Amino acid sequence: MLLRSKNHASRSLMGILCLCGVGMTVAHSAAAQTGKLPLQDLSAFREPGQSWSITSDASAKLDNPHVLDAVAGTGVLFNMPDKKHPGKDLFSSAEFGDADIELDYMMAPGSNSGIYLQGRYEIQLLDSWGTKAPKAGDNGGIYERWDDSRPNGLQGYDGHAPRVNASKAPGTWQHIKISFIAPRFDATGKKIANARMLLVELNGVTIQENVELMGPTRGAIGGGDEKATGPLRLQGDHGAVAFRNIVINKPDVSRPSNERDRGVDPILVDAPVNTLLRSFMDVKDNYRIVHAISVGSPEKVHYTYDLDKGMIAQVWRGEFLDATPMWHERGNGCSRPRGAVQFLGKSYFTLGKLASPQAAWTTDTTGSGFRPKGYVLDENDLPTFRYQVYGTSVSDVVRVLSEGRGIHRELSVAAPVEGLYAKLAEGAAIENPSKDLYVIDGKSYYLQLEDAGGEKPVIRDGAGVKELIIPVRSKLSYSILF
Repeated sequence: MLLRSKNHASRSLMGILCLCGVGMTVAHSAAAQTGKLPLQDLSAFREPGQSWSITSDASAKLDNPHVLDAVAGTGVLFNMPDKKHPGKDLFSSAEFGDADIELDYMMAPGSNSGIYLQGRYEIQLLDSWGTKAPKAGDNGGIYERWDDSRPNGLQGYDGHAPRVNASKAPGTWQHIKISFIAPRFDATGKKIANARMLLVELNGVTIQENVELMGPTRGAIGGGDEKATGPLRLQGDHGAVAFRNIVINKPDVSRPSNERDRGVDPILVDAPVNTLLRSFMDVKDNYRIVHAISVGSPEKVHYTYDLDKGMIAQVWRGEFLDATPMWHERGNGCSRPRGAVQFLGKSYFTLGKLASPQAAWTTDTTGSGFRPKGYVLDENDLPTFRYQVYGTSVSDVVRVLSEGRGIHRELSVAAPVEGLYAKLAEGAAIENPSKDLYVIDGKSYYLQLEDAGGEKPVIRDGAGVKELIIPVRSKLSYSILF
């Protein structure tokens, strides 16, 4: 289904910037230090509660709700409330007005937290993994005032739902960027302009844009009074959460224009039903897949398949594709994902023939007889990819998991091939926290091995990365959870 739409949300900052004239309170605190917050200890925060500590990393088990495990060291702000260590919100010692904030965070399964600008305006952090239609209370939502005026039992927060659910799985590191403009006050202290969330990006996806905040979130510091400055506040009394790489700077109001700002009507492809689109696809490090097919699902989990390698190149959660680069005017043949993308590694062949488990992975088709055979569609318009390699036929079935938590893959080899291996994943680090579960590329996503045909996987050193490989006899199945 092809949709054309125009983004009418204003990105102009002129109305905001013109408020910075004479006769008003300037929103920047002279004492505030900008840059990366030091996390060697808790000295950047005032009166930290017992649930907060400094660690070097965090991890979670998907079947163990509300729990994060810590790794000794420095660099990560870790919160694990329990009966002995009651949760308490954490406040920075420095105060800020206008601010660009960028950080990584990790949620425990089922956990709840929040980032409060100036200690007053909350962006919700929640384990919203797999939620199809996010509300203001979901991950990336903006809370405002509590509404007591609704009928009994229907009271709740007014706020702004994220445009799309860009959340990743609990136990993975997620990245959020926030550009915030503080409220403005005249010389008498009267508020003359509301605070604004200029831009919120979650895992590379814009989820909030130019949102005017009519007031603080319930529970704001100062009893809800608004000020020109305030501390960064991290909610710690609702669940286990970890933070790292916290950077606070003054906002950059000179963001470059994009196609929409130039008046281009974007050509958007949605996937209300299972949808396939052939195109070029530019992935990480400017690598272009020239024989790519992207498969979209109504569960809002999608993937790109490289027909030249028999590889799943990337998966993403959110909306399907932006085909503007491909179809606008002359076009360049490329489409782009409209969601939080999980890149699955530099382009490689899924299957390779190795003389030993430590032999270098196959980088070309020499001697492999690799031949793509396209795909066939089932009754639900879902593809099974087919190709030949090393004298045998391969079928590759990829399906979206229930609740949109990832994809399931099943590889079938028609005849055994001596020394045939599958590369399941690659990344800077690969961990094996429990049987058949792997955490890939610095806790970016999970790989759950399901049917290995009795074979044992091997974690090994590849060309500058770690690789997870496994011998293949006839069938192999696993899931990618992200």
